Amino acid sequence: MKLTTFTIKGEQRLGTMAGNNKIVVDLATAEKLAARREKRSANAFYTDMLTFLKAGAKAMAAARKLTKTVDEGLGEEPKADSKSTHYLTKVRLRAPVPNPAKLFCLAGNYQDHIEEGGGRITAQDRETPRVFMKPPTTTVIGQDDNILIPPIARAIDWEGELAVVIGRKGKAIAAKDALKHIAGYTIMNDVSERQLQIKERSSNRPKDEWFDWLNGKWLDTAAPQGPWIVTTDEIKNPQDLDISTFVNGSRKQHNNTGQMLYYVADIVEYISAIITLEPGDIISTGTISGVGATTGTFLKAGDRVEIEISKIGVLKNNVAASKK
Repeated sequence: MKLTTFTIKGEQRLGTMAGNNKIVVDLATAEKLAARREKRSANAFYTDMLTFLKAGAKAMAAARKLTKTVDEGLGEEPKADSKSTHYLTKVRLRAPVPNPAKLFCLAGNYQDHIEEGGGRITAQDRETPRVFMKPPTTTVIGQDDNILIPPIARAIDWEGELAVVIGRKGKAIAAKDALKHIAGYTIMNDVSERQLQIKERSSNRPKDEWFDWLNGKWLDTAAPQGPWIVTTDEIKNPQDLDISTFVNGSRKQHNNTGQMLYYVADIVEYISAIITLEPGDIISTGTISGVGATTGTFLKAGDRVEIEISKIGVLKNNVAASKK
């Protein structure tokens, strides 16, 4: 099942994909119609993605059943009724989880990415992952939203990544149980400013350079996500997905999630040892080789970035200049 957040006529709605991904099902509206037809009370968890995810397995099962019923009624040539169903071309997809409470990212989770930056794999690289966070309220954007380049930026880079969406609250989760806490998977671009320097310094200490790197991850619009969440019943093994990033149609990145140094289950175990994971939290699992910094090629206004992950789809964003 593919879960979406979309807007139509200025209103944000929760949906699923049907009709070979040509139709968006408005779950709240479809549920009201189904409840009336079946003479039952309507489920109240279709208001938004966080509410839905917090409702857990019951909500997932209900949405899957509802979507299947609607999908079967669409026929071979699916037609939207503009009430409970809409053509994908008539709605605007948002980030699947527009307001995650926490957004985690990994640095250096693929050997080829570490080595393309001039590093060498060490024992420590395989012992503990490097986790950082992005501020979700200002970085998260969705399909076809603009990646903005502010005046302070000098080297905006792309990083295509598989992102994990938490579906079940947990603390100190064992790796063997980790996938049970995942609702599904989406795509994220860990947009990065590689040469951030807000003010001149007399000298750069290692910690200064590290914070410049970290702060360069925090720019507004620096976490595009989408186009939807693919639930775990459709992706049983997150370590067998191909990732490709295209800039203006030219493929820059290509690898497989099986090459992660830390698998999804290991990442969930590590992070949940530190902090409680909650439904709707996002974990972006690190990028592969082929980033712009390797060749000194960075994003500019007018560029288009497309990140494709097998079994999920394509995340598409244009790049534009920002006045501030």
